[in-house]
Amino acid sequence: MAIESLAVFCGSKKGKSPCYSDHAKELGRLVAERKIKMIYGGGSVGLMGVMADEVMRNGGWVTGIIPKLLVEWEVEHRAISELIICDDMHERKLKIYSKADAALVLPGGVGTLDELFEVLTWNQLTIHDKEVFILNTNHFYDALLQQLDHMKNEGFLSETSLDKLHILQNPLELVPFL
Repeated sequence: MAIESLAVFCGSKKGKSPCYSDHAKELGRLVAERKIKMIYGGGSVGLMGVMADEVMRNGGWVTGIIPKLLVEWEVEHRAISELIICDDMHERKLKIYSKADAALVLPGGVGTLDELFEVLTWNQLTIHDKEVFILNTNHFYDALLQQLDHMKNEGFLSETSLDKLHILQNPLELVPFL
């Protein structure tokens, strides 16, 4: 199955190292060049804003899906192709998942981890069957990946639970999947 749209989950902050923003920009360019729609949380801040800006700068399509609460905080991105306002975070995630063919996870905080684990859980429960890519910029997710291996080794994940999970060390490693 070809990827025509990509759910992007990442931080509403940029992180301490400039390499996080550099990778978000590179991904934005790669996605736009391949005419893949970016579907994300609709924010203008942090890595999510950096990547959305780069997709737009390179002539791509960006759909943001944001709950009313965050619009009230005035963090919605007003310079993207499409902004959908929904009632809450649960509806936001459901809409993002339903519009995307695959998911890409960049560094982020607990919200990003929530989105990652929900999409992995939905794969496990066969609610959907989507490829999930983790960009492990600057070894950001090393400890998490060790924990997933530990869960598998201890019998809490089946041998096939993470078959759709792909770990990337740099943005160019995503290209063969696109």
